[in-house]
Amino acid sequence: MAKSEKKINCPVTATLELIGGKWKTIILYCLSSSTKRFGEIAVRIPNISRKVLTEQLKELENDGLILREHYKEIPPRVEYSLTDLGKSLSPVFHELEIWGTENVLNK
Repeated sequence: MAKSEKKINCPVTATLELIGGKWKTIILYCLSSSTKRFGEIAVRIPNISRKVLTEQLKELENDGLILREHYKEIPPRVEYSLTDLGKSLSPVFHELEIWGTENVLNK
């Protein structure tokens, strides 16, 4: 984990250190359904700037949650997908989706 040098003993704090912030969870949720290109992610998250999206994708890749695959084609193609570690968050996102539907969207 690149974010912090000190040891965190609380599992919730440790998890939020990894996926917390305004955009990371949304990016991971976006990638949970399938592999996507940068532009596809940007369209699904219209309020994020391209600069911030690029930074967040790099951090998620460095933390081992997503895989960035560069294809040597013309024009160049880059795809993002979840690693096994990232995929292991899918049940959490599913529960957040249910909770949000029941408690936020339907209020």
